[in-house]
Amino acid sequence: MAQRSGQEDPERYLFVDRAVVCNPATQADWTAKKLVWIPSERHGFEAASIREERGDEVVVELAENSKKAMVNKDDIQKMNPPKFSKVEDMAELTCLNEASVLHNLKDRYYSGLIYTYSGLFCVVINPYKYLPIYSENIIEMYRGKKRHEMPPHIYAISESAYRCMLQDREDQSILCTGESGAGKTENTKKVIQYLAHVASSHKGKKDHSIPPESPKPVKLQAENNHVGELERQLLQANPILESFGNAKTVKNDNSSRFGKFIRINFDVTGYIVGANIETYLLEKSRAVRQAKDERTFHIFYQLLCGAEEHLRSDLLLEGFNSYRFLSNGNITVPGQQDKDNFQETMEAMHIMSFSHDEILAMLKVVSSVLQFGNVVFKKERNSDQASMPENTAAQKLCHLLGLNVMEFTRAILSPRIKVGRDYVQKAQTKEQADFAVEALAKATYERLFRWLVHRINKALDRTKRQGASFIGILDIAGFEIFQLNSFEQLCINYTNEKLQQLFNHTMFVLEQEEYQREGIEWSFIDFGLDLQPCIDLIERPVSIRLANPPGVLALLDEECWFPKATDKTFIDKLVQEQGTHSKFQKPRQLKDKADFCIIHYAGKVDYKADEWLMKNMDPLNDNVATLLNQSTDKFVSELWKDGVFIPLSLCIVEIQNNVTSLDEPPVDRIVGLDQVAGMAETTFGATYKTKKGMFRTVGQLYKESLTKLMATLRNTNPNFVRCIIPNHEKKAGKLEPHLVLDQLRCNGVLEGIRICRQGFPNRIVFQEFRQRYEILTPNAIPKGFMDGKQACERMIRALELDPNLFRIGQSKIFFRTGVLAHLEEERDLKITDIIIYFQSVCRGYLARKAFAKKQQQLSALKVLQRNCAAYLKLRHWQWWRLFTKVKPLLQVTRQEEEMQAKDEELVKVKERQSKVEGELVDMERKHQQLLEEKNILAEQLQAETELFAEAEEMRARLAAKKQELEEILHDLESRVEEEEERNQSMQNEKKKMQSHIQDLEEQLDEEEAARQKLQLEKVTAEAKIKKMEEDILLLEDQNSKFLKEKKLLDDRVAEMTSQLTEEEEKAKNLGKVKNKQEVMMVDLEERLKKEEKSRQELEKAKRKLDAETTDLQDQIAELQAQIEELKIQLAKKEEELQAALSRSDEEVAQKNNALKAVRELQAQLSELQEDLESEKVSRNKAEKVKRDLSEELEALKTELEDTLDTTAAQQELRTKREQEVAELKKAIDEETKNHESQVQEMRQRHSTALEELSENLEQAKRFKSNLEKNKCTLESDNKELVSEVKGLQQAKTESEQKRKKMDAQLQEFMARATEGERAKVELADRTHKLQTELDTVSALLEDAEKKGIKLAKDSAGLESALQDTQELLQEETRQKLNLSSRIRQLEEDKSTLQEQQEEDEEARRNLEKQLATLQTQLFESRKKLDEDVGTLESLEEVKRKLQKDMELTSQRLEEKASAFDKMEKTKTRLQQELDDLVVDLDHQRTIVSNLEKKQKKFDQLLAEEKTISARYAEERDKAEAEAREKETKALSMARALDEALEAKEEFERLNKQLRTEMEDLMSSKDDVGKSVHELEKSKRTLEQQVEEMRTQLEELEDELQATEDGKLRLEVNMQAMKAQFDRDLQARDEQNEEKKRTLVKQVREMEAELEDERKQRALAVAAKKKLEMDLKDLEGQIEASNKARDEAIKQLRKLQAQMKDYQRELEEARASRDEIFAQSKENEKKLKGLEAEILQLQEDLAASERARRHAEQERDELADEISNSASGKSALLDEKRRLEARISQLEEELEEEQSNMELLNDRFRKTTMQVDILNTELAGERSAAQKSENARQGMERQNKELKAKLGELEGAVKSKFKAAITALEAKILQLEEQLEQEAKERAAANKIVRRTEKKLKEVVIQVEDERRHADQYKEQMEKANSRMKQLKRQLEEAEEEATRANASRRKLQRELDDATEASEGLTREVSTLKNRLRRGGPISFSSSRSGRSRQLQIDGTSVDNSDDDADSRASDHNDTQASNQTE
Repeated sequence: MAQRSGQEDPERYLFVDRAVVCNPATQADWTAKKLVWIPSERHGFEAASIREERGDEVVVELAENSKKAMVNKDDIQKMNPPKFSKVEDMAELTCLNEASVLHNLKDRYYSGLIYTYSGLFCVVINPYKYLPIYSENIIEMYRGKKRHEMPPHIYAISESAYRCMLQDREDQSILCTGESGAGKTENTKKVIQYLAHVASSHKGKKDHSIPPESPKPVKLQAENNHVGELERQLLQANPILESFGNAKTVKNDNSSRFGKFIRINFDVTGYIVGANIETYLLEKSRAVRQAKDERTFHIFYQLLCGAEEHLRSDLLLEGFNSYRFLSNGNITVPGQQDKDNFQETMEAMHIMSFSHDEILAMLKVVSSVLQFGNVVFKKERNSDQASMPENTAAQKLCHLLGLNVMEFTRAILSPRIKVGRDYVQKAQTKEQADFAVEALAKATYERLFRWLVHRINKALDRTKRQGASFIGILDIAGFEIFQLNSFEQLCINYTNEKLQQLFNHTMFVLEQEEYQREGIEWSFIDFGLDLQPCIDLIERPVSIRLANPPGVLALLDEECWFPKATDKTFIDKLVQEQGTHSKFQKPRQLKDKADFCIIHYAGKVDYKADEWLMKNMDPLNDNVATLLNQSTDKFVSELWKDGVFIPLSLCIVEIQNNVTSLDEPPVDRIVGLDQVAGMAETTFGATYKTKKGMFRTVGQLYKESLTKLMATLRNTNPNFVRCIIPNHEKKAGKLEPHLVLDQLRCNGVLEGIRICRQGFPNRIVFQEFRQRYEILTPNAIPKGFMDGKQACERMIRALELDPNLFRIGQSKIFFRTGVLAHLEEERDLKITDIIIYFQSVCRGYLARKAFAKKQQQLSALKVLQRNCAAYLKLRHWQWWRLFTKVKPLLQVTRQEEEMQAKDEELVKVKERQSKVEGELVDMERKHQQLLEEKNILAEQLQAETELFAEAEEMRARLAAKKQELEEILHDLESRVEEEEERNQSMQNEKKKMQSHIQDLEEQLDEEEAARQKLQLEKVTAEAKIKKMEEDILLLEDQNSKFLKEKKLLDDRVAEMTSQLTEEEEKAKNLGKVKNKQEVMMVDLEERLKKEEKSRQELEKAKRKLDAETTDLQDQIAELQAQIEELKIQLAKKEEELQAALSRSDEEVAQKNNALKAVRELQAQLSELQEDLESEKVSRNKAEKVKRDLSEELEALKTELEDTLDTTAAQQELRTKREQEVAELKKAIDEETKNHESQVQEMRQRHSTALEELSENLEQAKRFKSNLEKNKCTLESDNKELVSEVKGLQQAKTESEQKRKKMDAQLQEFMARATEGERAKVELADRTHKLQTELDTVSALLEDAEKKGIKLAKDSAGLESALQDTQELLQEETRQKLNLSSRIRQLEEDKSTLQEQQEEDEEARRNLEKQLATLQTQLFESRKKLDEDVGTLESLEEVKRKLQKDMELTSQRLEEKASAFDKMEKTKTRLQQELDDLVVDLDHQRTIVSNLEKKQKKFDQLLAEEKTISARYAEERDKAEAEAREKETKALSMARALDEALEAKEEFERLNKQLRTEMEDLMSSKDDVGKSVHELEKSKRTLEQQVEEMRTQLEELEDELQATEDGKLRLEVNMQAMKAQFDRDLQARDEQNEEKKRTLVKQVREMEAELEDERKQRALAVAAKKKLEMDLKDLEGQIEASNKARDEAIKQLRKLQAQMKDYQRELEEARASRDEIFAQSKENEKKLKGLEAEILQLQEDLAASERARRHAEQERDELADEISNSASGKSALLDEKRRLEARISQLEEELEEEQSNMELLNDRFRKTTMQVDILNTELAGERSAAQKSENARQGMERQNKELKAKLGELEGAVKSKFKAAITALEAKILQLEEQLEQEAKERAAANKIVRRTEKKLKEVVIQVEDERRHADQYKEQMEKANSRMKQLKRQLEEAEEEATRANASRRKLQRELDDATEASEGLTREVSTLKNRLRRGGPISFSSSRSGRSRQLQIDGTSVDNSDDDADSRASDHNDTQASNQTE
């Protein structure tokens, strides 16, 4: 929190101005507007008033700008009345919701009030400015005050913790959590400041005795010189920790980058005697790299800025920019100077008694951390090996750390690694070297920080004064939710889950205690269990894998044991193990950056598991670690002492090879964070000691430290402080609502409020409730005194509240949320009504008063006028003047007046005299009485003085005894202290001896390791020597063999030479010798081969041995590789599965495409068939044209023959024509052949396409059958899984039965405890009865005691002294109870330690068993591999199926989760509306009867409407069908008409053209051919052609028309279908709207009727209540009168009997007093014995519970082990027996300790009993003497007075009672008659209620029927939608057909155009022919089609024919005809 900026009034920042809060205007505004909270994006929540409700939505008007908005009902939250604004404890809010909490915090924050309570929480919002509320005056203001007496403050929390610690002797804890920058560290400082001020051990001494601070180092002085030094050191520890552990971040300039638990120890008197600090999760990575605009730890900047020159030279310091680890250079913190801060830290270190050498050594280590970053590595050119080009930074680093440069560089660049049994130097890459350097820097800084904390703890530890109790302050990071969260956030969130669980548990323990104290029935709910699943998900260990899968941390540790494990394998294993957990979620999409998600209490958190394995292992280069351990600098070597551990990879290899050589020290190992925790006791104490040879991960260490912390916190009474950051801009007075809401969720404040809502959070004292809300029930409470509880019960009965909404306790009344707000509304309405009535009465009174005044004025005016008129008449009359002058002179009238006055005075004097005489008599009588009393008092005084003297003697004796006891106590305490000192010295010696033993053991281990090394080397050397000797022997054998062979060869040569000389003579001998030599050669060769074989076998054996050694090492690696390959195969199979699924989807798509292609091919087929048909038609037409042309040719031939018989030219022309005809025939034949070939090709294509389609269909059918088979297999697997689930459910039921048995045992124990409690209650009742008897006696003697005031004062003084002694006794009993609780705690600790030891032993045995099983499994795994391959495939298939099911279930889960969220919202809304619904139930019952009648009418109307609508629908369908047909007919007729008209016009045109041609022909006749016969023939032929063309055209037009008609029909049908569907929809919508309107009308009518009936019922109920009240009053009066009469008679008799009894009692008083004392002593003895028995029973109960838990644990473990292996049953039984024996031993030890405790308690009781007996005897004798004397005198007086009263009362009562009894009897008769009438009415009402209930049931049934109808309507709607879809598909198909028709139409159009062109060409040719015929020139025929031409020239010489002549003639002819028609 910011620095100081001026002095202001502190009360403004502490107290709320209640005048502003309790403003009646705001209250009225709230009641008038019905304000609520609605969600807002900008403000979080906004105030608005409800205007209108529309179903599930509400129309609201915003209070700020009066805009209207629609909001869902679930999103609305109720607003608290203005009475609750700025409330100090948010648990008192009547509407507990997020909006109200946020609004309250915002209002308080803007008013300068930063502290607010929320139940157990104290919420603090960072003000970002200095507030004057932390001065010593404020501390004194809060000192000694209770929490509710002062406004919220951190001092109030500290004071309550301090007072609870002193009073209850219970350890306290203050938990400060929150985000970075929220003010946690500042609040912890304030707590320490307060405790140091309040609990300082040097109070009362002079302050100047403290020596002044000096920056120079000061040596430790004696403790008597350092008065108050401990408190100063405690305050000065904070700057040191801040400089080394705090840094600047983006959010906070002084952010703590570690968590701490400060434990302040106090002695019995409450003074601070010591402190201890524990730290958690230091962010050591900040020392290496920082984010943008952030700094590393403050100490680096302070050192570089504040160090002097000589210090800079010693530490080799440089500038900021020359250090790589200072990523952002020198970033300054605003408002702070690093130089000054450095001086402050140095001074703090001097105050903490740090020596100069220690400070210098620490600063050297800090400088060395910076130098680590300057060590630069480079990559070599030819290899990946790293090198150090410059070693200046390394030299500086080694100088600072005391290392050898060469060894350091060698250890970094080429460390020694163990490969098998040899050591090899492995070259490191650049990345590996950089990583190693960074890891070393982080580790050195962390070790330095831990050493610093240990050194501070050593300075703060005070062993001379033993701490009785402590207050722990926890400053730890709060819950964090970033976009992607890492390992550190998981640890922080895990911690906060545990802390929130602690809060939930403690909160509801307190709630339970209060409910029990108030006697409220309440089922205890442990809300801590809500968080248990999430905690189990994170922390569950691996040992119980069979019961439940292991947690995240356990799986992470398990992955760290495997060398080839990666972050991906860890995530896969986590998803596999925890995928089904309720609090665990997988990433929904593949694109998600998060790897997994955990649902915490504060929300859903996404985690990214990058480098988690590295962070968890925290590896180091062990070569450098050993160098640092062997450093010449003592400080550095001490830091790195005992830091060598076996690496993870080596552990795994050793386990797999079954080699038990763990004692052999490896050279290169991974050193983790556990090394820091495993430092020797000599340096860091026993807290950091770990087991040797164990590899400890960061997660394990953090989990252990957290369990220790939670254990300490559970043994304390926690106080919760939640710090909140208001904005990220660090601006004062600005609050971002969404940011604050997120933090409230993360801090658990909203979670606490959620828990509060489950119970009765609002509670009011009876008096306050009656005072505030009695206005709502004016006649409920009768006049006179009444107990508060009874009054409240009557008020609540009158208010008619639901019994579920409230509970009445002993001193308070408890309400659920929202009830007080409702009462406040009703109260405001009542007050407004009363004030309006009061104002109307006041106005009426004032108006009447003004009217009366005006009337009086009128009458006075009239009198004045009359008198004035009379005066005017009389003023001139002389007699009047005479009368006025004479009247004053007359004295007769005065004498009468004086006589009257004298008489009156006489009467008054007589009255006074009589009064004085009476008073005199009374005074004399009183004087006599006083004299008598004086004598009595004198006698009493004498007696009292004697008693006082005796008491003084007794007091002196008691004081002497007390002094003796105190001296004995002091002696015992001194002995205890001496014994403790001896114990501590012995423990120190023990620690030294243990450390010495450890050193010796380490030396022994090292020597053994060296000896084993030498032995191994010796063995290897001997083996090598043996091998060499064997090789030499083999070589010698070979040499000897070769020499022998050489000799033999030499002999052979000599023999051969001799044989050569004597060839002829010795031929036979030579042959024999030759044979012999050959045999010898064979033998030698065989020997050689044998020798070579033996040598090869030896080499093979050697290779086999080497291969076996390598194979044994490689087998596990291969197995791991196989496992990984199997995993990869699994992943591949999963991918293949996904691919297969995608393929199936693609095949389905292909199938659809194939079906589409089939449809398209069918369409093409139909088109081709149509083309075929058109081709056939055209072919027929061409044949017709051919025939016509042939006929024309024949006609022309005849004409030519007729006309040109003579000419040769005509003959030639004839011959040419004949040739032409022949050619035409040939062309036609060729064309027909081509056409037929084309048709055959088309048929072949069609058949091939059909075959392909059939094949595709068959493939699709096969695929479908395969899919069905897969489906069947999946269903069978599903059935198997269901059976497995059933088996699990059966196991679950069995476990539940066992649990029930255990619960029954527990209930028996509880029953025993309750019996003990009942006995205690009975004894308490007896004592209570005795006390009541004593009280009655004292009540009878009160009158007599009033006269003895002085004696009472003396007795009061003595009683106060007695009370003091009793308080001392109570304190002693408390101490005794505390001692017993401490003993119990020690016993529990002992039992827990024993349990832990046993668990460790069991874990070790389990590990050994697992090792054995693993070794056996290794040998069996090879055999099973082949079998596993087959099973793996089946498993893969099952896995695929399961994954599919999982995906489906996950989708369903997500849908259900969303639905669940909605349901939760609706649930909250429904809970809030439940009260209203309960009230509305009465209305509903009355509504139901009316609804039934109207429902029947409505059903009848519905049936009628259904029949009418069905009839109308049928008629409409018929009419629409007829309309469609008529429309189609009309359209076709209109088109036919248009076409006929067009044809007519065309025919007229053709007729005109033909006429013109005929005229031209007639006019242009030639001389050669002028015959009319020929012209007529040509005319006929042309007319025939025209007719044929017309017929063709008509056919084409008919076809076109048919297609267009079909299209039109389809369009009309489509439009009709659309219109019909729209009409149906509109009709249904209209019907629904009409139904809705009718229902709404009916509901409104029913509501109106309901309101009328409600009013009538309320009037009837009010009348009934009045009658009942009158009856009760009358009965009460009768009973009171009867009781008074009876009591008067009883008192008479009692008094007469008492007069006799008291005389006897006076004689027997002393005897009875002695008996009472004896009885009281016996009762007290019995009480104490029973208390001891209860304590024993409780201890037995606790022991039995522990035994039960232990037994349950054993049961679970045994069950796990049984499921693991059946072979271990006998071992488990032995274990069980051993454990049972151990339990029995522990129980015996417990009983012995209990017996010892009972003996001690008996001694203590005896001493206390003696003191109690003496005190009771003293008090009893005094009280008995006083009471006996007072009783005697009082009784005599009372006897006389009562006799007189009795006589008077009897006469008066008799006369009164007679009249009263007669009147009451008459009233009783009347009331009895009224009662009978009311009983009859009630019976009738009951009948009506039954009828209404029956009707209600019927209505419910009808409503269900309506729901069914609605479901049917929904199904019909769905069917209509499906039909709509079908129609749409038909539409699409029709459109496709229309497009095809359009395509065919376009083709026909093209052909038509071609035909017209051809016809035009023909007409031209005809005209030319005609012209030429006329002229007699040469005739030429030309025809063209699509760019091709043919010419026929007839002349005397040549004939030219085109190739395409026959192909195009027919079509050209058709085209010409069509063009002529169109023209």
